[in-house]
Amino acid sequence: MALPDFKKLEQNTAAVPDWAKYLKDGEFISYANTYTSKIYFDLFDRYVHPCEVTGDIRYYVYDPVKHGADPEGTYPVLMWLHGASNSLMEEGCIMCCGAEQYASPKYQQAMGGAYIIVPLANEERLEDGTILGTWAKEHSAPIKEIYDKVCAGHSRNVGKRFVMGASSGGYFTWQLLEDYGDYFDGAMPISSGYVPSAEALERISASGTQLVIAHGRHDEMADFDRCIAPRMDELQAMSNCVCFFPEWVYNGDGGVSSVFYGFEMGQHCMINWVQHDLMFDDGRAADERLPNGVTGWIRQVCGR
Repeated sequence: MALPDFKKLEQNTAAVPDWAKYLKDGEFISYANTYTSKIYFDLFDRYVHPCEVTGDIRYYVYDPVKHGADPEGTYPVLMWLHGASNSLMEEGCIMCCGAEQYASPKYQQAMGGAYIIVPLANEERLEDGTILGTWAKEHSAPIKEIYDKVCAGHSRNVGKRFVMGASSGGYFTWQLLEDYGDYFDGAMPISSGYVPSAEALERISASGTQLVIAHGRHDEMADFDRCIAPRMDELQAMSNCVCFFPEWVYNGDGGVSSVFYGFEMGQHCMINWVQHDLMFDDGRAADERLPNGVTGWIRQVCGR
């Protein structure tokens, strides 16, 4: 996959995406998130996990107890998986993968506290923009080792286990569920170009893992009609599952999301809306089945 170096580009907020022709009267395009980014990186500690198969894996951890949570409490563990090329941003990947806002005091309070893990694939960019080394099945075992390591290091405080990721991180979320379905209590595959086989979906459904599957119908990169529509009945038949397939992906201000860095990908960036907690700034929920957003869903799965 060839992608531009987003660190060297500025977003074009004058670009009008092709899908704008489908907007109804009163709908508008929004070019920016309404939350503030790059302010919680210092709350994460950096580690390295030795791995001969993939190369050593860097990862970041947010520890709620270290940042004021009750040392006698029990807290879920959230692993956030980044999309292709995001690991090249190093600590900026904490933002891009969706994890940053969940370390904020507001979201931590909403969840009742949570550990957060952000692993980084060993990606590299070739001269033509092709990205090598992004998530693949070979990462499955070492990433679970990292999850186990974090849980073991905080065993007295660890509760339910979650995994969530967007784009190639959405694919890898599904991969981990296929390989270790009984391990996770909750999962959120987002904007994934991959959906497991019918047999694998049945196993995941039977495992009892609570799911939110999120995918916009105008996704520019993981085409909805190709990726989701043919599997709609199977996905919606899964137990303990919310299929969130909105017509539009929005920002917190209620505008339809546009992100243009040489090509349009605003509708693929469902992860931005997830960092808005799937809530609008005026307090409305994106979906009535998730009345308190993603943080409320996490809290519900944890039985709080």
